[in-house]
Amino acid sequence: MKKIIYISLLLFIAGSGLHAQDKTVQGIVFDMNSKQRLTRVYIYNTRTGDGFYNTTKGEFKTNAREGDVLVAALQGYGVDTISIRSESTVLFYLKRNSIQLQEVVVRDSVQTPADQLKAKQEEFNTAYSKGTVKDVLTTGGSNGGGGAGLSINALYTLLSREGRNARLLQKIIERDYRDAMIDYRFTNTLINRVTGLNGDKLRDYKQQYKPGYYFILEANDYDLIEYIRKSYQSYLENPAAYRLEPLKGN
Repeated sequence: MKKIIYISLLLFIAGSGLHAQDKTVQGIVFDMNSKQRLTRVYIYNTRTGDGFYNTTKGEFKTNAREGDVLVAALQGYGVDTISIRSESTVLFYLKRNSIQLQEVVVRDSVQTPADQLKAKQEEFNTAYSKGTVKDVLTTGGSNGGGGAGLSINALYTLLSREGRNARLLQKIIERDYRDAMIDYRFTNTLINRVTGLNGDKLRDYKQQYKPGYYFILEANDYDLIEYIRKSYQSYLENPAAYRLEPLKGN
């Protein structure tokens, strides 16, 4: 009976892999008006949660499957989305925002969030390789006669405690990356320039009104400044509205 259940599980995993396969998708990001290529554009897959920047040539390459939605975001431009179909090449056309502001955003971090994520992935390379479940199906067959077989190593990664722990570490690193994305734009320097806050009051305001990751991903500088202004007014009206209670000892 246990053997039958185990075989059924393997067949289910194999069937799932056949129905939704990733493919390589490449593309270019253009300015809608000038048709010039845009660089340092952040590309984000809403299904997987994976994000990356395109190259200095405005190009990018990623793995995706049909139905995935890719989001392209760049400071000073409106966000654009593309739903992946059967094509393997896609083009983004970003429209510059009509309201232009002088550059006021000063980055507090030396490394970009993407650089920090890459460094952590390299530092924990072993965990990433053990936590990534792929290639469950192998081609060629165990006897070399063709067809598809099951990769025991991939199944072990999927089911083992070590694999689960590695995937947990991946989630922690990805969460840290999202927090870094927020801090990269929601800086002390910008908050000070908009509100005049500093010291303990600035830290208190920042802790209570830290924006969400998806807002930061889609907001341009004007949106972010407006958010700070409005949230600062709320902060003045009730400075402790979202303040966390201090931890109490036993």
